[in-house]
Amino acid sequence: MGLHPLEFSECYLDSPSFREKIKAHEAELDKTNRFIKELYKDGKNLINATKQLGMAQRKFAQCLGEFQFEYIGDAKTDDEKCIDESLQEFSSFLKNLEDQRELMMRNITETLMKPLEKFRKEQLGAVRAERKRYEKETEKYYSSLEKLLNMSAKKKEPQLQEADVQVESMRHQFQGESLDYVCKLQEIQERKKFECVEPMLAFFQTVFTFYHQGYELAKDFDHYKRELQINIQNTRSRFEGARSEVFELMKRIREAPQEYRQTSPISCEGYLYVQEKRPPPFGSSWVKRYCTFVKEQKILHMVTFDHRSGGKIGETESITLKSCLRKTTDMLDRRFCLDLDITDRPGTVLTVQALSEDDHKFWMQAMGGKEPIGHYLGRTLSKERGIDAQLDEVGLNFVKNSISAIETRGINDQGLYRVVGVSSKVQKLLSLMIDEKSNEVDLSTSEDWDVKTITSALKLYLRSLPEPLMTYGLYKEFISPAKGGSPESRIQAVHCLVHKLPERNRLVLGLLMKHLANVAAHSKQNLMTVANLGVVFGPTLMRPQEETVAAIMDLKFQNIVVEILIEHHEKIFADAPESCPLSPAAPVFSAPTRQSKKLGRQNRPLAVYNPQALDIQNVSAVGDHSSLTTEETSMGSNESVSSQSSSASASETPIEKTDHPPLGSSLSSGSNSRSPTVSEPAPGASRENHPAASTAASEKEKPEEGVTSRKAKAVYPCEAEHDSELSFQVGAIFSAVTQSREPGWLEGELEGKRGLIPENYVEML
Repeated sequence: MGLHPLEFSECYLDSPSFREKIKAHEAELDKTNRFIKELYKDGKNLINATKQLGMAQRKFAQCLGEFQFEYIGDAKTDDEKCIDESLQEFSSFLKNLEDQRELMMRNITETLMKPLEKFRKEQLGAVRAERKRYEKETEKYYSSLEKLLNMSAKKKEPQLQEADVQVESMRHQFQGESLDYVCKLQEIQERKKFECVEPMLAFFQTVFTFYHQGYELAKDFDHYKRELQINIQNTRSRFEGARSEVFELMKRIREAPQEYRQTSPISCEGYLYVQEKRPPPFGSSWVKRYCTFVKEQKILHMVTFDHRSGGKIGETESITLKSCLRKTTDMLDRRFCLDLDITDRPGTVLTVQALSEDDHKFWMQAMGGKEPIGHYLGRTLSKERGIDAQLDEVGLNFVKNSISAIETRGINDQGLYRVVGVSSKVQKLLSLMIDEKSNEVDLSTSEDWDVKTITSALKLYLRSLPEPLMTYGLYKEFISPAKGGSPESRIQAVHCLVHKLPERNRLVLGLLMKHLANVAAHSKQNLMTVANLGVVFGPTLMRPQEETVAAIMDLKFQNIVVEILIEHHEKIFADAPESCPLSPAAPVFSAPTRQSKKLGRQNRPLAVYNPQALDIQNVSAVGDHSSLTTEETSMGSNESVSSQSSSASASETPIEKTDHPPLGSSLSSGSNSRSPTVSEPAPGASRENHPAASTAASEKEKPEEGVTSRKAKAVYPCEAEHDSELSFQVGAIFSAVTQSREPGWLEGELEGKRGLIPENYVEML
């Protein structure tokens, strides 16, 4: 598991485990800081080395340009003239290349070095400053707390009250600083993902541009190169002819010299000060311990932890509680004390001190103390809804009415579901539509409500239900398959879970998914791809019962589940699955033989670098939308992440006031390519046990009757994993190609042998 999310509620407990989590976050940021410093240093070295290379190349080019071939005789042939001028051409080529290299190095400094150093100094530097403030406030608060607790209870009441107020003020200040620090830590952990990688992307873009320029220079040089090769060949041929003649002459001279003269779960927890008695005359001491009390077993676990000693955790001591009594100040000159009768040590009473009066009452209640308490320091979370939305017949009619209106009046509206309506109008419409006493309004024909008000009212209705449409109970089960497994196992798990929903929930969800699939089908006009709709409806249709930082981190997985529902709505909502895995939460993995073939194809690069189609500053839309506006050109991939990647991110680029990420934004950290949905053998099944395989093997000698056979060309190499498969290299041509009975495979002939071919390894001719 990665870093633990830092929950804001833990700032108030300030437990040892919380401090350990903070330490882990700090250590990760320190590692990032060291990484950037080292990368910056290496980058400088790279720039200096490249400059040295450039200087050496220029010197080499200069040397080439200055050299001249001398010729024999009083004239040069045309070939000799071209060869003589070639050194100047080579020199000019190298100088042009070095001009591009210099431009590349200037861009690397601006796009990589400066942004990384800026992030390190400004962002990581800000965390270090926040860390110092946090440590300072920790020291101030716990020091003042100890002073307060050490005050005599016999002091005058005004003095005690004044001291309580001071400590309370410091506690609020400390907790406020703790909240700020936790927020900053998590912000930087998320920010570094793009702040560090984006400059690297720009760096590679610059490098690719340099190589592309070299490629363009090479293309321009190609014609001259070809001519020069001919000139060289001609010269060589002439040389060979001349050489034979020379040898003959030499022979003759040797024979007659005189004639020729030539030469890279816990119920409650918190801090308590524990009295440790020592033998006379040393008296007793009070040691701060982090205590965890388990109600059912009445066990109190205590661990020594001192914030001022570097947060070192001592050994854990566990005791079984028999009873808890409030200790009065008449018996001990310290406030907020409790006497604990311990079962493990009969006759032994352990005295502990709470941190405040409220904390004292809290421990009294938790440990079953005899003194009644007036209140409990709990917090009730409530979500007030101004609208009483219910999943009843009225609600169902509203959903149908809204969908009909949207598909009739605004299916092609840009930013459909993303662009929000005016809040007051949205609430008014929803209140009207779910009021049983009001007359039903046909939104398809009513001009009183615009499309964005209807879409916002539909989303508000779904968010206002007492329980999300996909229920709290199934939330974790829906999220689980999105976090791993093959595309096929994700679809299978979601299919099974949908049919566990209550009937009305499933009915409404099915209507909505069919509608969203229709919206996505018009994405060229409305710019709302499956991925964008997943971002909009993920948190609307499913959410956990508790709002925590960890839950927020799962948003991207919610989007993936919704994308699967949209893309495969026909299969998922048509019929219940024939069989389901024992636990839908556990991803089902396909047999390695077939899966490796499918994923291997997806992991291959799908495009080559083309700087004319990619600008690192402004990615332009391609195809029919060459004249889109700036807002439209910020839209990215039309593909979803439901079948490939479980990582997602999105940024805010509003068309107008919106509450969702930009249209078409790329949500996948992996390939945009969607893995094909194929039927795999059961886990552990061999190739021979798969019925389709055996059929293919038995019939591989001839194409199926009635099927038109075609030719195909291999675009990737493949090594057969079974006798019934074909091995081939790129460019191999297959004849008599037909669809195999095994999904995802073809049958064809190569070099007189017929066998199975992975469908996504070839292109049809």
